[in-house]
Amino acid sequence: MLNSIKTQQDILDKLKIEKLNPMQKEALVCIPSNTNIILISPTGTGKTLAFLLPLISSLSPKSSEVQALIIVPSRELAIQIEQVIREMGSGYKAIAVYGGRSGSQDKIDIEHRPAILIGTPGRIADHLRRKRFSTEHINTLVLDEFDKSLEIGFEKEMIEIIDEIPNVTKKILTSATQRIEVPAFVGVSNPTRIDFSNEEITQLTVKTVSSPSKDKLDALLAILVHTKNQPGIIFCNYKDTIKYVSDYLSDNNISNGCFYGGMEQKDRERALIKFRNGTHQILIATDLAARGIDVPEIKFIIHYQLPNKKYEFTHRNGRTARMHKEGTAYVIHCTKDILPDFIEVIHTNSLTLADLKESDNQDLPSWKTIFISGGRKDKISKGDIAGLFIKQGKLGSDQIGIIELKQDCAFVGVHASVVDKLLPLVNNYKLKRKKIRVTII
Repeated sequence: MLNSIKTQQDILDKLKIEKLNPMQKEALVCIPSNTNIILISPTGTGKTLAFLLPLISSLSPKSSEVQALIIVPSRELAIQIEQVIREMGSGYKAIAVYGGRSGSQDKIDIEHRPAILIGTPGRIADHLRRKRFSTEHINTLVLDEFDKSLEIGFEKEMIEIIDEIPNVTKKILTSATQRIEVPAFVGVSNPTRIDFSNEEITQLTVKTVSSPSKDKLDALLAILVHTKNQPGIIFCNYKDTIKYVSDYLSDNNISNGCFYGGMEQKDRERALIKFRNGTHQILIATDLAARGIDVPEIKFIIHYQLPNKKYEFTHRNGRTARMHKEGTAYVIHCTKDILPDFIEVIHTNSLTLADLKESDNQDLPSWKTIFISGGRKDKISKGDIAGLFIKQGKLGSDQIGIIELKQDCAFVGVHASVVDKLLPLVNNYKLKRKKIRVTII
């Protein structure tokens, strides 16, 4: 069930966090002493840690059943929270379940009871119907990005879940913005509010870019050349537009990945992995990427198509200028278009194509992504992989980038200049008694 339980200071030391920010400090005081809490704070301010620290402190090491349930609106957010808990090294087990993941794997993982179960509404509701775990000891419910989880499409599953956990004594709802009333079925009355929504992200600069052409591709390319191969996200409203933009960027030798709801889960995960390790500097996405996904520090975002609502504009912009770092949000609009009110009221800088200075062609991505057919279940660690690539693969440590370890596989960022020499040296090599396949994706 658990390893040795760590103190809160042990966790912060492991995460290399010297001190909490004001929002996290307030959450640490308010959450333990109140039964209903609504936490509102901009994207990138550390809400996940803010609710996990008091949640973990409330768990009982004597219990062998699920004690806390975290409901999230997307698969990627479930995976991210699971990863954060693992990195905290608290001693308590957590697993994430979601659509697109093997149901049989869910069943196996749940049989080895986690203290914290994370999941999307549909998958959690399905496991409850199948009586896969006892709800008797679940006393904490977290609805992360609750405004999204409580939308009409999730209402049936949310009602079903809440009806099945009658012993819950604490409910924590979090979001970057609150745009809906909490429905009565959630059972949150007189909540304590931790509201940091008015905290301005002063490092965010919004720039409007006027495009003489209706398709706006000329302006998009000018921005990307101007940003000089920095990591960024291009937001579109439709998957057809994403494909259209992706094809255009590829034709112009700009490496990019796509991310939207209709993709296979494997493809979504790999798009994020390639973005995180620098194989792709650009991610083209719908608003699914505006909430909670685990991506690196983003220098800029581009609104190729504007969202219809102010709150989605806020969520998109929250992907950059995170944790008091600088960032830019570019808004591309046709010259004759009238911008919506939620942009006009924001102090912006207006640019034309002539203002975006020309520079050399985009640098080719300096990293490639390597797939390894072995993971945690094979007792393989990140150190094992790094050691293999350095000793057997003859790489320098600076030629190995981000290593992402999964249950049954791993992904490694490797400098593009050495990939061809690396593969024949390490493919079919035995690592922890398992012969691994090593391929480029």
